[in-house]
Amino acid sequence: MNTMKRSKIANALVLASLLTAATLVLAGPAHAGSTTSNLAVTASIAANCTISTTAVAFGPYDPVVANASTALNATGTVIIGCTKGSAPAITLGLGSNAVGSQRNMLNGSNTDVLGYQLYQPTSTALPSTCTFPGTTVWGTTGSNIFTPTVPASKATRTYSICGTVTAGQDVSVGSYSDTVVATVNF
Repeated sequence: MNTMKRSKIANALVLASLLTAATLVLAGPAHAGSTTSNLAVTASIAANCTISTTAVAFGPYDPVVANASTALNATGTVIIGCTKGSAPAITLGLGSNAVGSQRNMLNGSNTDVLGYQLYQPTSTALPSTCTFPGTTVWGTTGSNIFTPTVPASKATRTYSICGTVTAGQDVSVGSYSDTVVATVNF
């Protein structure tokens, strides 16, 4: 009987040891203390813009009748999308055939020029509109730089380019064109 008693005691000790080991495994390791540290997370946003344009297509210019005393007007657009909070400024170059500050379209045979001018829209509010004749020539310096409002989002915004071909020019038959560089600075 003594052996049986010892066997029961041994079984009880084994069971108690297993329960203690299980409790330690489930409870995890014992710690003496803990400490914390803050982790900094940073990013920076750079100003950036995109720009595209649609042509100022004047169509037919009639120096003899329709445009002998009336200018020919047309509109194009400049479309910008900029980082929210940036400060875009849009410039239009003088074109490939300018003489001084006078923009000119050149005909295909390079013998005649058709003078024109590009003006800023009436305001920076959208939708942007033109009045003819325009008041502020759109250029590359000073007040000739178009400065739209600070963008409230990255969504694209479209601004009118207001073009006028001066009335009464004495030009030859042909197709006339020019290329103007549009730039957004940010």
